[in-house]
Amino acid sequence: MKQLLILLIGLSPLFAQSQSAAETAIRTTMNNQIKYWNEGNLEAFMQGYWKSDSIMFIGSHGITYGWQNTLDSYKKGYPDTAAMGKLNFNLLEVKRLSAIYFFVTGKWHLTRSIGDAEGYFTLLFQNVKNKWVIVKDHSS
Repeated sequence: MKQLLILLIGLSPLFAQSQSAAETAIRTTMNNQIKYWNEGNLEAFMQGYWKSDSIMFIGSHGITYGWQNTLDSYKKGYPDTAAMGKLNFNLLEVKRLSAIYFFVTGKWHLTRSIGDAEGYFTLLFQNVKNKWVIVKDHSS
């Protein structure tokens, strides 16, 4: 029993480093999304999402499935840089759920000449082929 305890204590820094690296990757992805949005580049912004028909986006108009459909919805809702404004995120929680899932809760804010907009979001990140990507997004 004592040997098992020593082994677990010895492995705990490795798990913490892995967790830290995953969280850093997720935060980097979200910072990149802010950068690309503020540049008016929706295609680059969407690189934070899993490029799959299986992703789910829930917004004010209901559920959208698929990477391309989500991009098309963003383009329709934000047709130009005036509509897009400048994006900022306030991350409230980044929580590991398992070895391959993280749950992120936060607030988004758009500063726009046509009137500011803001709301909250929850994201499910999954490690797909060694890359942390959004697989579920609920933004309101």
